[in-house]
Amino acid sequence: MNDTAVIADTVKPRLPRGVRLKHDDTRNEWLLLAPERVVKTDLIAVEILKRCDGVATLGEIVAGLADQFKADPGRIAADVRAMLGELAAKRMVDL
Repeated sequence: MNDTAVIADTVKPRLPRGVRLKHDDTRNEWLLLAPERVVKTDLIAVEILKRCDGVATLGEIVAGLADQFKADPGRIAADVRAMLGELAAKRMVDL
């Protein structure tokens, strides 16, 4: 999925089987673990990925983040779509 604009607000993103978000206590950092891949995540990405449970819609995720961070929902939506689009292309998120 190359065009992040096509990710609808009704999509319910989730981490696919074999992919998980884990906190490394030794290094005090969050990692997105997938078969033969490890991605370091920042705290914003962690907040997004924690909400990717297959239940919450993209619209609900964006609204929750906008409320939590007191930020413009339009900007948050663009950033979340971009991140999820990149992870979906790497098969680290199901849309």
